[in-house]
Amino acid sequence: MMLLLVTVVTIMLYCWFGIRTSQSARLRNWPISRYALFAAGICSISVALSFHAQSHHNFQVHMFVHLLLGMLAPLLLVLSAPITLLLRTLPVSFARFLTRLLRLRFVSFVTNPFVAMLLNFGGLWILYQTILFEWMHTFRIVNVAVHVHLFIAGFVFTSSILYIDPVPHRFSFRFRALVMILGFTLHSILSKIIYSASLPGVPIADAKQGAVFMYYGGDLIDACLIGAFCFQWYRKSMVHVPLNESLSNT
Repeated sequence: MMLLLVTVVTIMLYCWFGIRTSQSARLRNWPISRYALFAAGICSISVALSFHAQSHHNFQVHMFVHLLLGMLAPLLLVLSAPITLLLRTLPVSFARFLTRLLRLRFVSFVTNPFVAMLLNFGGLWILYQTILFEWMHTFRIVNVAVHVHLFIAGFVFTSSILYIDPVPHRFSFRFRALVMILGFTLHSILSKIIYSASLPGVPIADAKQGAVFMYYGGDLIDACLIGAFCFQWYRKSMVHVPLNESLSNT
């Protein structure tokens, strides 16, 4: 009940901020699609948390939570541009303070696409290839820390690939594309290792089915991220097309 209440309140606050700022004469209307994307992202987190208890005993459910919390929810939330909406909502002084925080060296370091990729996919390798996986099912504090990292790392990685919200340092599309491909490759290899070698305390059949879910489910979400990234790249390239060339192609 508490989880449902938090979910509804969070979505209502986002909608209220969007509607309120859209009434300003100096700001554009907040896109309706972003309301839907944010609601879907928050609902993904809510569903993942509601299956949290079952994930301790069922590796397929564990992977379902992994995909929702670490991949789908971050993608949907990044596309909803929450930082941009927050900057629109805050008073000028607080918005400037938040902007200064976003420009800190530490923030710039972790939002580097390559660093964000290591934190995200490297964290998964540490989780499933070390004793951390057993600790996660033994100690509650470790379990909470792993899931918090899973979401934050997924959000930071996605936001470092898709520039929806303002970022202090922008990297080229080619560099981000290479980092994205490397990250997806690491994710796919890890799922194949789990399929072939299983995990401590996980039945072989359960591990294989969970690995298959991780592989194909991850590919599906990755395809959505690639689609959004390519659309951004296409729009950016069209902006730089010379006027005479664009007219000759019509």
